[in-house]
Amino acid sequence: MKRLGLILSILLLIVLAACTNEQDAVSTPEASTAESSETTSNTGEEASKTSSDIPKEVQKPIKIAAIMQASLGTFSSQYVKGVEDQVEKFGGSVQVYNADNDLSKMATHLDTAINQKVDAILIDHGRADALEAGVKKAVDKGIPVVVFDSDINVPGVTVIDQDDYSLAWNTLKTLAQDLNGEGNIVYVWVGGFAPMERRNAIYEAFQERYPEINEIAKFGTASANTALDTQTQMETILKQYPNKGDIDAVFAPWDEFAKGATRAIEQAGREEIKVYGIDMSDEDLQMMQKDNSPWLSSAATDPAEVGRVQVRFAYQKIAGEETPEIFSLDPHLVKQSDLPDETISMSELGNYVDDWGSSDAAISPWMEKLTQQDDSK
Repeated sequence: MKRLGLILSILLLIVLAACTNEQDAVSTPEASTAESSETTSNTGEEASKTSSDIPKEVQKPIKIAAIMQASLGTFSSQYVKGVEDQVEKFGGSVQVYNADNDLSKMATHLDTAINQKVDAILIDHGRADALEAGVKKAVDKGIPVVVFDSDINVPGVTVIDQDDYSLAWNTLKTLAQDLNGEGNIVYVWVGGFAPMERRNAIYEAFQERYPEINEIAKFGTASANTALDTQTQMETILKQYPNKGDIDAVFAPWDEFAKGATRAIEQAGREEIKVYGIDMSDEDLQMMQKDNSPWLSSAATDPAEVGRVQVRFAYQKIAGEETPEIFSLDPHLVKQSDLPDETISMSELGNYVDDWGSSDAAISPWMEKLTQQDDSK
């Protein structure tokens, strides 16, 4: 009995000790949590305050040089508008150099920008064999460089593109589905441009994937009047294939090509031939929305947003922030069937195409404050 009493006493002491420890365990985390919350709150406030501070490197008016291989068509004009608008919002200035499709002239513009000691350089198109030496020179002198749609590959340089492979595949897949995998098509294309070469790689894969879709004609030139030249060339093709059913569709991996082909088809009264393009502009939208327009779809990114993203990457580089060496913007497929009856502009396209023109790429917390600071001046 004494032993049983001793055991019961020990058990009672264990239970009481456990209860006491449990109360301590409950009360201690509360105090700890309160202290942790207070610390976290203070740290969060400090981090928030710090993250929104404008880096000293961009507090001065930033000078940017934008060097373009060529300013052709509405895509280029909207791209430039995006660059200029974003730089203006940040309180900087931009000088645009147009090389008129002359790569040696483009290299000269690059040297000029370096000698002027600009704060950053944007490059639109161009090729590595003509520009890589100049880009390396800029980087060596501490001038940040951001490239759009080029094959330039220099450490420290961010190269952005429209994901040309996805652009081409989205359009070509739509074309193939509409033709049920068979038919005759015309391919409008020109080499010598990095995005065109990438789109052509997908076209070659497309030909293997859909052997019953036959290319019966191929042409294309890039000039100061690409759309008009394309229209004239397409008119010649239509005369070579005068009967309905001779041609089912046109693949035009540039909106200037698509515009020319569409006009030729309309003037010939051959609206049974459908056009599938790449890139998008206000003028393109108007043509797609016309009654009985043969232009059915176009895969695209917002050219103005391309320009804005390129500028934001440049500002991040100036501020000393890490940026990727390669970045692709997400393309979208714009289909005639998704557009309203009334004519719309690019600024309204987001109402009909999800996520259009709303990239959150290359955005730092301080950029909003930098914009507000400039607006208050």
